[in-house]
Amino acid sequence: MNKRFGIGFDLDGTLWNSLEAVSWSWKSAVKDIPGVKVPTDEMIKGVMGMPPRGIAINLFPEETEERAMELFDICTKVEIEHVAKVGGILFDGLEDTLEYLSAKYPLYIVSNCQKGYIEAFLSFHRLGKYFCDTENAENTGLSKGKNIRLVMERQGIEETVYVGDTAGDCAAAKEAGVPFIFASYGFGSVDEPEKSIKSITELKELF
Repeated sequence: MNKRFGIGFDLDGTLWNSLEAVSWSWKSAVKDIPGVKVPTDEMIKGVMGMPPRGIAINLFPEETEERAMELFDICTKVEIEHVAKVGGILFDGLEDTLEYLSAKYPLYIVSNCQKGYIEAFLSFHRLGKYFCDTENAENTGLSKGKNIRLVMERQGIEETVYVGDTAGDCAAAKEAGVPFIFASYGFGSVDEPEKSIKSITELKELF
């Protein structure tokens, strides 16, 4: 009997580019808070894909960790509302690729984002029908690798690959014990990935 095979995806830098909407949200959320330095676009780009704590301490390095997390919560509330209204930039050929893959395999998203962010992506761009499951770091408090395993267990997926665009995504796949496909068109870099793609559409050729 063939094992149930699924394909997992990171979100930012893999399925879409929401940097403009996210940057606007974070800067707007803190610009009027006394004493808080507004993060730059470059700083915000640099933390895309990090877990919540990593984002907070990197964007607000002059604050205590507790205060940085408070600011993170303020920013993400603005972010979810804004992203849900304006969406982001889907990578070329994304929906056609998802339609093709989802007809053959269960697809899922695992991200280090906060609650509501994946939902905003799926709702605004009407892509929810292509995915069987999603999970995020805020919801479980687990690492991305453990969340990949969690979704696999929930969906009865015995074998999978994980597609992402950062070294953190590669490490998560390794932690989960699954193959990794590097989305080289995204935000990050990975040293000598075993498999890489220059466009999301290349997945149709692989699967």
